[in-house]
Amino acid sequence: MLPANPLRAAVGMLLATAALYGIEFYDQVDPTADLDRNGILPREVDGLDGILWAPLLHGDWSHLWANTLPFLVLGWLVLAGGLAQFLAVTATVWVVGGLGTWLVGAPGFHIGMSGVIFGWMVFLLVRGFFQRSVAQVLVAVVLFFYWGGMLWGVLPGQPGISWEGHLFGALGGLLAAWLVARSTRRHVSSGDPGTLAG
Repeated sequence: MLPANPLRAAVGMLLATAALYGIEFYDQVDPTADLDRNGILPREVDGLDGILWAPLLHGDWSHLWANTLPFLVLGWLVLAGGLAQFLAVTATVWVVGGLGTWLVGAPGFHIGMSGVIFGWMVFLLVRGFFQRSVAQVLVAVVLFFYWGGMLWGVLPGQPGISWEGHLFGALGGLLAAWLVARSTRRHVSSGDPGTLAG
């Protein structure tokens, strides 16, 4: 299922991507900025506010570049459910991914949008099954064949990669899909329009 207004959704995702590049540009040109230290610092009270900032920060241009295409495409597809659903899903993934990383993450600062991207991916993969939507299941099949390999990123093994952020972001996506499906079923059974239907 594609966004109801694909052009507007594309413009929105391009603006969000431009903001990420603007943040990284500032971090690179100002040697005193050191924004990466605003990431999640596990089990440190001072690192809790990193839950808010970590997805906006990247270690370098290659880190941001690696996240750009999936951020654009998956975010655009999540917008299929409308802006309200997009914000709710993203917030769920953002907070669950961040809290999980803070609780069990390896020492050191955890940064990057990939946790949110993993959450969006899992949301898109499972929402069709929760909502019993053939169209959404077909989208999930295409996504799985194209990007399914990224799911191995929830396992430890690659140095310097926050598998904890990936894992808990993915769990946030699973929770978001379940919540959206439950809300949609409640609206349908009550006769109200399914405003959160994806």
